[in-house]
Amino acid sequence: MSSSNQSVASQLRKLIEDGHYPQGERLGEEAVAEQLGISRTPVRLAFRTLEQEGLLKRAGKRGFMVREFTDADVHCAVEVRGVLEGLAARRLAEHGMSSQQREEFDFWIQKGREVLDKGHLVEEDIQRWIELNWNFHELIVCSAGSGVIADAISRNNHLPFAAAASIVIDKGKLSHEYRKLQLAQLHHELIFQSLVNGEGARVEMLMREHALIGIRYSELL
Repeated sequence: MSSSNQSVASQLRKLIEDGHYPQGERLGEEAVAEQLGISRTPVRLAFRTLEQEGLLKRAGKRGFMVREFTDADVHCAVEVRGVLEGLAARRLAEHGMSSQQREEFDFWIQKGREVLDKGHLVEEDIQRWIELNWNFHELIVCSAGSGVIADAISRNNHLPFAAAASIVIDKGKLSHEYRKLQLAQLHHELIFQSLVNGEGARVEMLMREHALIGIRYSELL
């Protein structure tokens, strides 16, 4: 999906999270496109993305409906992702990384630093972070070399707000979001450090804690 289409998906995630589109409400391409001031094509693609993430479900031949879920459902799904990613990270740490894998991890670490080094966020940084965060998490899962873990995470990613790519960043509170991303970047760097050092137990704990940033840390930052 292009960055513009990802941006539309991000906007819709935030609107669903805020209750602007209540659970059970039917969404049409034309109406949503008009509300967002864009064409129908990116809305159509965003609908498909959110369907895969478990936020929308089909309603008739062409429509979609916001799925019903509870906060407890979201928390549980995110915790499950943390457990599974922790297992993947532990496996990778204990088996050791190749030089190519180290370079790939370092690449996404550097991308995170580039987003944060200027000391604040701008709106364009939102999609940059979502992309690098997804790639960092995906790299851990793919590098672990376990189809079982990858399949379990893939299935869990179909639950609302469970996937690493479905994080919500509030463009109206960028100073607060900057502090949250600073913590996330620190976690990424500690995770990479643990992987390099072969610290399986430590990296597993870090991954489980890292998954909870959006749920348990917001009020503290």
